[in-house]
Amino acid sequence: MAKSARIMERSLNTGRIPEPASTTMPGKVDKIISSRRRKHSEKAQIGVDRASRRYRSLRIENSLTDENGDEVKLKKGARVEVTVAAEGKASTSRIVKDRQPARRQTRASTEGHENAR
Repeated sequence: MAKSARIMERSLNTGRIPEPASTTMPGKVDKIISSRRRKHSEKAQIGVDRASRRYRSLRIENSLTDENGDEVKLKKGARVEVTVAAEGKASTSRIVKDRQPARRQTRASTEGHENAR
């Protein structure tokens, strides 16, 4: 099936709910960084396990909201999941072309065919 046909098929499928492109990686809170100023909030430094060495450390504000709407904070050593999501047209799709398996005749199958005549 051609790439344009697959794109059209996906766009015509009304039951399909498009989700943003995303990836999730495990991580661990390496340290909690307190702020010297009151107006700046506390930060949590997260080490992302599967990221490139140069980009493993990530610092976020240590003020999160749980499922009940309460404010919570991360503790040092806590295991976390880091999810990165792209919105709208900020990502590109990669469509793999359909490949037809190559048909090869082996010597044995050719010989058997000749003997049948």
